[in-house]
Amino acid sequence: MSKRHDAIFDDVLKDLSVPESPDRGGARFLKRQNALSESGEREEKVLRWVDPDSCVMWARHNRAYELLTEENCRDLIDSLKAQGQQEFPAVVRKLPPGQGAEYEVICGARRHFAVSWLRANNYPQFRYLIEIRDLTDEEAFRLADIENRDRADLSDYERARDYLQALELYYGGKQKAMAARLEVSEAWLSRYLYLARLPRVVVDAWPQITDLKELHARSLRPLLQDAEDKVLAEAAAIGAEQAAARAGQGAFLAVPQVLARLKAAALGPKPQAEGEVIGTGGPKGGLTVTRRGRKIRLEFRQDIGHEELQAAFHEFLQRQFGG
Repeated sequence: MSKRHDAIFDDVLKDLSVPESPDRGGARFLKRQNALSESGEREEKVLRWVDPDSCVMWARHNRAYELLTEENCRDLIDSLKAQGQQEFPAVVRKLPPGQGAEYEVICGARRHFAVSWLRANNYPQFRYLIEIRDLTDEEAFRLADIENRDRADLSDYERARDYLQALELYYGGKQKAMAARLEVSEAWLSRYLYLARLPRVVVDAWPQITDLKELHARSLRPLLQDAEDKVLAEAAAIGAEQAAARAGQGAFLAVPQVLARLKAAALGPKPQAEGEVIGTGGPKGGLTVTRRGRKIRLEFRQDIGHEELQAAFHEFLQRQFGG
């Protein structure tokens, strides 16, 4: 884990008796002992083994629990079987009475799924290891974000949607304030927020939401700006094909094919090698005009004369705008 992430943990957990852990790939707060208190004494963190059915996911949890499967949790399931128990506790909050569950999971959705799967598949001895914390919603959001920010199994789109919701819930819509609290650049955060705001019809054009990356949103941005109606229409057509594939009718359209079709819809067919030439009377040739979608490219030789180029531009403007 980076020093930047360590600093964020220190900020989130500074008043919460923070434990440390040697697990660099996981969360520093999962060790069983607290850091030294102001008195210089060390306190033991109280952990509990519970039935996973006593826990529910926090409504603002940044992982789509419904997307967890035996396949994408197989590494964790096998690890728990090999160890004989869960080694690192999930972070939870106590729920008030009458909520239908006792605890709310802030960090630990995959651990919850893996333990639940083992208990349902001939390993009833497994229990869910939890650590109860008293966290505000904003602290819980930042804690969950820093735990999962570098994990490849959490998709860009899931993370982006989480950021967009948090922007309004905790930061009053102020992107700068949110970036400062997360200790990321505004540009970085802006790219994820744009991904989260993609029209649903575009999202549905991808095989799965886990395939939709922040990089793809960057590629789509100029296309949607220049030819939104065409892109949305093509996305709807692709989405219908992907929906059929999900229903078992045919194969999914791969991400590179999706991008290629959306780009083709926005830009139209490739222009011919030779475009319209304006002002061909001079010895250096004139102004070559190539039209592609809503864009126009003007090209001329580097050694063209000033008067010849000026005349060609004048003719182009007359043809383009009249007068």
